[in-house]
Amino acid sequence: MSVLFIEYPKCTTCQKAKKWLDAHKVEYKDRHIKDDRPTAEELTEWHKKSGLPLKRFFNTSGQLYRSMGLKDKLEDMSEEEQINLLATDGMLVKRPILITEHCVLTGFKESEWEKTL
Repeated sequence: MSVLFIEYPKCTTCQKAKKWLDAHKVEYKDRHIKDDRPTAEELTEWHKKSGLPLKRFFNTSGQLYRSMGLKDKLEDMSEEEQINLLATDGMLVKRPILITEHCVLTGFKESEWEKTL
């Protein structure tokens, strides 16, 4: 199974997720979300594959999200505008993101990951 793990290395949740992957001997390709941010095309594909609401792809607890006042702005933006905004800065994107052939998971919930992998 091909697994892409997108993370921000300083994020403690990402560190926990990475330890979990290593402990469960899951092979993955690691990608730094700030240095190699997801493109609008990738985000569109992942959003469709995930079946999740687009809001789940936003890092709602991040400083950038709050400083931009996105809580109040997102509902007035189209899906395309939201995806293009996410693609401008990796720090806006919820992390970690785990992408497999069959699914996309945002954030780290051990029970979800256990069930999926």
